[in-house]
Amino acid sequence: MSASIALPQTDVDYGVGSRRAWIAVMGGLIGAFMAILDIQITNASMKEIQGSLGATLEEGSWISTAYLVAEMIAIPLSGWLSTGLSVRRYLLWSTTAFILSSLLCSMAWDLNSLIAFRALQGFFGGALIPLAFRLIVECLPFEKRAMGMALFGVTATFAPSIGPTLGGWLTEHFSWHFLFYINVPPGLLVLWMLAYGLQKGPIDWGKLGKVSWVGIATMALGLGCLEVVLEEGNRKDWLGSDVIRDLAIIAAINLVLFVYLQLRSRNPLVNLRLLAHRDFALSSLSYFLLGLGLFGAIYLIPLYLSQIHNYSALEIGKVIMWMGFPQLLVLPLVPKLTQKLDPRYLAAWGFLLFALSYYLNAHMTAQYAGEQMILAQIVRALGQPFVLVPIGMIATMHLRQEDTPSASTLLNLIRNLGGACGIALVATMLDNRFRQHLAYLKESLPAVSQQAHTFLQQQASSLFAAGADPMAADSMARKMLSDTLVREAYMQAYNDVFFAIGGLLLVAVVAVLLIRPSSQAGNSGAAGH
Repeated sequence: MSASIALPQTDVDYGVGSRRAWIAVMGGLIGAFMAILDIQITNASMKEIQGSLGATLEEGSWISTAYLVAEMIAIPLSGWLSTGLSVRRYLLWSTTAFILSSLLCSMAWDLNSLIAFRALQGFFGGALIPLAFRLIVECLPFEKRAMGMALFGVTATFAPSIGPTLGGWLTEHFSWHFLFYINVPPGLLVLWMLAYGLQKGPIDWGKLGKVSWVGIATMALGLGCLEVVLEEGNRKDWLGSDVIRDLAIIAAINLVLFVYLQLRSRNPLVNLRLLAHRDFALSSLSYFLLGLGLFGAIYLIPLYLSQIHNYSALEIGKVIMWMGFPQLLVLPLVPKLTQKLDPRYLAAWGFLLFALSYYLNAHMTAQYAGEQMILAQIVRALGQPFVLVPIGMIATMHLRQEDTPSASTLLNLIRNLGGACGIALVATMLDNRFRQHLAYLKESLPAVSQQAHTFLQQQASSLFAAGADPMAADSMARKMLSDTLVREAYMQAYNDVFFAIGGLLLVAVVAVLLIRPSSQAGNSGAAGH
């Protein structure tokens, strides 16, 4: 992979590894950071946004869902459009549109307008994520690629971990509109860096015209409906809802058609045949589990702290930030380690730390609050760089130049799907395990009736002594017992979910160890290509 579509070596000023190349890569990474940050930045400010626009909690969930659906559709299109339009032109257009759609979000006059503008923001932001990955592979020499992957790791893991914190702070000190204003200054910087760092290229009308529009339609319908099913399914009782069932059928039919069309096409929108290569397939599985673990934690921990301990958005942010900041200390070391150690072992170590962080949260009690969760957050943060840097290198090391756009698209799409599936799995499992534990606790109550009776007497006596009349004191004591049972059932459900996700991350440890060593993979890859 000695040449680059965006930065050909024949031009010294724009050559691979040149100063302009690094500026372009950094611009792409800032753009990806913005796009990933915006996935989570509205979550801590939903109450303020809903109150301002007169929306209910269920309606407000579409503010995030619209962004994710549009982003999911945009990622598979990025390889085709960036090759046809040129990487420079497509990135500049997408960044400009992302800035404008962010400003439109801040001007939204009702919920429907905000959902529409968030969809636009997600679509154009979705292009920035895989293209940042592609710039690292195409613009940097191999010996510097680990450093690029480390920086990409910051965008993929640090951005979602600080998103709720930053969003809550901006809303509390200014207003929710600043969640979108904040994209303008870095967006303008990204435009300059990309314009300066990337060489102009012509539009390849032949490449743009060869794509199958049926393939695009089936991809958009399939992935769009799948994302809605995953995001809204648990809230609407999954297949118990006619809407979710219909969307699931549409998603399944269109995704099957999309895969069939892509495998038969000579000019596929995304080269799905890459998944037939063992090393890339195992790397993709690891990326899926990384997304599941990362976004599962970002969903679980704020929910736990707000539900069990009534933490505010800023208090939650102070806990979540420990998932982000410690990795900044480790990231500079990982590229050097990849030069001395087998990247498979580094990735396995990273996933092992990631799994350990979940197990540290799998034995919580009602007294387990934010301070007690910091250790697990730090372990999680230390593991993430060891995953992202080696996996990105292993997955793309032996691919052909023309496979880079599809590889970048697939890896980022698979990580996003992993995140969506992770959140859906976590939400569904949490509800189901809560009901099971609550039912068991209620069934076992007669067996411990003496303890329950003693608890009720003690609470009623305390309330009576505080001035409540006997009937009210008894009623309040019974409610306190019920609340205690609910809280205990939720605690056990959270422990079960943390344990299950930790187990899934151990599968990723096995997957990366099954990837062949670089020399063996290289020989096979060379022969295969």
